[in-house]
Amino acid sequence: MTKLIRLEDQIRTEWARHVTRRHFLNRCQVGLGAVALGQTIGKNQAISADSNSTQKLGPMAVRPPNHAPKAKRVIYLHMSGSPPQQDLFDWKPALVKHHLEPCPDEIFNGERFAFIKGRPVMLGTPWKFARHGQSGQWISEVIPGMAKHADDMCIINSMVTKEINHAPAELFLHTGENRAGGAALGAWTTYGLGSENQNLPGFVVLVSGGTDPTAGKSVWGSGVLPSVYQGVQCRTGTEPIFFLSNPDGMTQDDRRRSLDALKAINEQELTEFGDPETLTRIEQYELAYRMQTSVPEVMDIGKEDPRTLAMYGAEVGKSTFANNCLLARRMVEQGVRYVQLFDWGWDMHGTGADNDIVTGLPKKCRDVDKPIDALLTDLKQRGMLDDTLVVWGGEFGRTSMNEARGGSKFLGRDHHIHCFSIWMAGGGVKPGVTIGSTDDLGYRVSENAFEIRDLQATILHLLGLDPFHLSYKSQGLNTRLIGPAETPKIRREILA
Repeated sequence: MTKLIRLEDQIRTEWARHVTRRHFLNRCQVGLGAVALGQTIGKNQAISADSNSTQKLGPMAVRPPNHAPKAKRVIYLHMSGSPPQQDLFDWKPALVKHHLEPCPDEIFNGERFAFIKGRPVMLGTPWKFARHGQSGQWISEVIPGMAKHADDMCIINSMVTKEINHAPAELFLHTGENRAGGAALGAWTTYGLGSENQNLPGFVVLVSGGTDPTAGKSVWGSGVLPSVYQGVQCRTGTEPIFFLSNPDGMTQDDRRRSLDALKAINEQELTEFGDPETLTRIEQYELAYRMQTSVPEVMDIGKEDPRTLAMYGAEVGKSTFANNCLLARRMVEQGVRYVQLFDWGWDMHGTGADNDIVTGLPKKCRDVDKPIDALLTDLKQRGMLDDTLVVWGGEFGRTSMNEARGGSKFLGRDHHIHCFSIWMAGGGVKPGVTIGSTDDLGYRVSENAFEIRDLQATILHLLGLDPFHLSYKSQGLNTRLIGPAETPKIRREILA
């Protein structure tokens, strides 16, 4: 305790010296820091430079939407590596008919591939498709759990992107930029709306499949936004969030005293210089303190009914997609605004048995199909699906041709930008419909192309945010998730 008091005294002394050196120059700037803070907050931020208002509201305080929202929260299920749409949702009998025939000239000529060399052969799916639900949506036999929810799904078979490599495509999908440095969709969501639970992060990330997504942690970064809005990765085990626990020898009272001292210093700096990152620092210290009890509580799936665990296929202490789906439900139930699940291992090139469409694909489908079935069922039973938007998909599509890299005899598909499938459910999306279509061989969109920025704009709209006005001033520009152009569209044909 004596050492802690001495540390507090030392911090205050250093701060006094710091203020003395800067006092004159700061006063000469006539409060430019406060002006800068006001400019960076933006119209969607209910944060005041006044320290009392800041303490009352905080950067994650709930803020009113621009219009009545259909969705209050999002669970985004990203299959990192990109599932093959022709084997799951985009049924192409003509492709099966021409299985292993040479690729037609109209497809092959002038086309650029990531790995295919020479003239490839066409690759029909080995899996059977059937119509499901009253809506009669075509869905593959390898995902029977998802097929149960055909009447809840809006399947979009006409997604297109511009990025043919994994990392740029994931970044473009989730941050609007094809390079690191953009703010993630979850960060924009919490920036615009805040979070309903001040004791948990507003934007939570859960990872399965043995590794981070190809784009790494940049795919849930805050970019130009204050760093308080970045995604917080939670893990299973004794330490769900790294460095959250008190160091050895520090009690909770010690922690509170040290945080109070740091808070007083940071609030003085906020008053003097108006740097929004100081506000972030205050909030992150305080949130970390609150999370010491709230995070272990919400991460403890052992408190769930055994029937619920069995429904998801979840196992206490494991790091699996099933556990993460259950955690996602627990998170949104506790007021977390945006939960992002990344499941790695969907890169079905056919270079070996672990990533071909005959053995590798059904294995990955088994990993996720039952938990997704359980998640949608669970949300529906709890009356939460209507205002929870669930999104599923990868970062791009797969070719209608066999890759055969290095002469491989396994069947697999190369990267493809011209079309792919995602689905959405709940949260104000029209249920039981298929949007868009591709040509007979499933190679290009033939009707109703759906751009990545359209998807981003539509998700923000469903949350009650105006994607064209939600912005943050950075380097003289009003930065937006959907980019500077006015071409993105809110796709009203998918709205319920």
